[in-house]
Amino acid sequence: MRNVKEKVQLSRISHSVRAAQAILQYGVGAMVDFQDQTLMTAAPEYWQEQVTQINDERFAKLLHVNKFGMPGNSSEVRYREGISYVRFPEWYFCPKCRKFQSIADWIKEYNFNGRPYDKESDPYMIKHMSCPSCRQSLVVARIVTVCEHGHIDDFPWVKWVHARSWGGPKPICNNPRLTFKTGASSTEGLDGLEITCETCKAKTTLAGAFDKNVFNELDEETENKYKFKCSGRHPWKGTTEVCSLYPVVKQRGSSSVYYPVTRSSLVIPPYSLQINTRIEESSSFVRHKNVLIDMIEIMKDLSYEQKINLIQKAAKDISLETAIPEEAIIPILKRKWMDSSEDELNTGLQYRFDEYDALTGNIEVKIDKKDDFYRESTKIEDYNIPYVRQVALIHKIREVQALVGFTRINPIERNEDTVQNDKIVSVKEPETDWYPAYEVRGEGIFVEFDSDAISAWTVSCEEIADRTSRINEAYKASFVGRESTRVITSKFLLLHTIAHLLIKQLSFECGYSIASLRERVYCSEIKDGKEMSGILIYTASGDSEGTLGGLVRQGRSDTFPPIFKKAIESAITCSNDPVCSLSMGQGRESLNLSACYSCTLIPETSCEEFNVFLDRAMIVGTCEKTGIGFYSSCIRTADGWTQANDSERINSEKTQATLPNGLVYVSGTNTTEMPFREIWEMLLPWLDNTDEKERIEHFAECESSFDGLEKPYANCQIRILPDLEELECDFVWLKSKIALFTSNNEDEYQKALETDWTCFITTDPELTVEKIVKKLRKDK
Repeated sequence: MRNVKEKVQLSRISHSVRAAQAILQYGVGAMVDFQDQTLMTAAPEYWQEQVTQINDERFAKLLHVNKFGMPGNSSEVRYREGISYVRFPEWYFCPKCRKFQSIADWIKEYNFNGRPYDKESDPYMIKHMSCPSCRQSLVVARIVTVCEHGHIDDFPWVKWVHARSWGGPKPICNNPRLTFKTGASSTEGLDGLEITCETCKAKTTLAGAFDKNVFNELDEETENKYKFKCSGRHPWKGTTEVCSLYPVVKQRGSSSVYYPVTRSSLVIPPYSLQINTRIEESSSFVRHKNVLIDMIEIMKDLSYEQKINLIQKAAKDISLETAIPEEAIIPILKRKWMDSSEDELNTGLQYRFDEYDALTGNIEVKIDKKDDFYRESTKIEDYNIPYVRQVALIHKIREVQALVGFTRINPIERNEDTVQNDKIVSVKEPETDWYPAYEVRGEGIFVEFDSDAISAWTVSCEEIADRTSRINEAYKASFVGRESTRVITSKFLLLHTIAHLLIKQLSFECGYSIASLRERVYCSEIKDGKEMSGILIYTASGDSEGTLGGLVRQGRSDTFPPIFKKAIESAITCSNDPVCSLSMGQGRESLNLSACYSCTLIPETSCEEFNVFLDRAMIVGTCEKTGIGFYSSCIRTADGWTQANDSERINSEKTQATLPNGLVYVSGTNTTEMPFREIWEMLLPWLDNTDEKERIEHFAECESSFDGLEKPYANCQIRILPDLEELECDFVWLKSKIALFTSNNEDEYQKALETDWTCFITTDPELTVEKIVKKLRKDK
């Protein structure tokens, strides 16, 4: 990180952004278009003195930092300097004389020709971005170069005009002086944008600049004389590193230039208790914490006794400052300073389980109304909503959202391991102990669904599995899906779609704008005896709108049941039906089925998944098959809203028509990106039978016979319809309805034979490559 030579204070009126914008779309490494110039948000190390501290102990442990920082209010004197920015892009042109040069050259000309008063009051040409000769406001270049490693730089204007000069490449002259002009009126697009070097008369246009491989092709044509490879620049922190990639050209305002990578967390008990805030805000706590950090740096580690002694001293000082009893402070300091940040409870899916326990009321902590988290239980008997186990009113909730990094060109999927992804450019240096963040305080409604009812529904008919499989296939073919092993379940599609419908309906009922509401979906299968089946709808606005109580009021038993019913019934029809209902793929990369803006989609900022993985059919069925939805049997009854029991659901006349004696895929390993040889070889380590091993090895050698055919899922869990017995299966071809078993699963094979699927077992001496290929080709 380079040292700052000088900071120049910008106008707080013309150069200000909201705290949320500084973390999201205008975060570190992003360009911000202000009134008279474009700047890039600098690394947090350059403005760390201008932040207010946000404490979320659980979240800090997950991200391996000590705290979070939110840009302070510029109206306060101590935060007057605000966020720091750097100048980027650096190329500007004058719309009058058409001179085109870097800001460094403009400043040189300004210091030579500028008016004395201007040079004295604005030596770096910041307040008055104008041509020294024409007095015309300068215009920033509209294109930049970026690479997948997160580097960004100005378009190589000088190299481009000389390498692409009409009449053949020219060597770069000693004093390039560029002009940027619009060509003949009859020429449109990039062909009409001409760049000329007035020194050597090299001239070209921007034609072909946006071609993906234009720079490596230019290097090949010119024998690498101009070196168009990525410069490796990170202007936002003033560093340059070696990069082996060729950059691509993007418009400055393109969304693909900057994808922020954020993580969010709910502050839950015991971390939300008011006593934590009082302790963390005391000067004694900060002082002793710094002593602890210094001792660890010097000694590399501290013994248990040393930590206990420090905690006791700190507790005494904090108690004197805050009037909190020492015995109440000591366990909190032990939790903060002695628990390992690598604790399993703070990583992966368990992190969501902790939030789920707090929302369902399973945390045994006495909660006060003054805390950052306040939950009110309700009597579910008063609601009478089918398949809803409980409704909880969250009067107070605090969410912390941190910017951990960004990517350029391609986004990545948000998941629990986001910070460790090597494709992300971290916004901070390794030694920096905080991330930029902002917090939202608001209210919410939490709805927990009956997991058993959902499990029974997911295997109640093949159409559900087929639709889920279709979304998974589209996801695997998407850019993000090619980089991820995530499997979208029917249960997630159901919960996610209900969350969207509820947000749309609540926005009508409670007065919040739809963009002020957000979802948080809690969905998982059984793990360590626990599973999640719930959704939280909460206010996402960071101002006083999040404390009005209107959302919680709609969650009470006299108002929420009709809201919920209207939300479900709104999924029955869409103004775009039957096109929407019968869609086999719509939305971004076809990651939605029966879902569009007329019925289900909401503002992307309100959705965890950016408006994908939605399907109304999971709730109310389709125009053709109305009985397959989770709530189909409830809304299509005589009184219009009745809960059917599981046996009625599975054996109902409508559903039974789609229930052959078949198999339903539950889970497995995605092998679609693996060669067939490797797929077959996955079975070998588990086989003891010599003949069986030889047969599988032969299948692996004949991998070319399987070219172009459907690839299976491996290590699968499947269920037999209609009795729902769960089986283990080695390979499953979903589209072709083929199941393959090894000798280890022979009992499961015998049961699966009774279904309408084609079942093979690898101990069968008559099983051949041709037999499997013939079946796969028939169903291709």
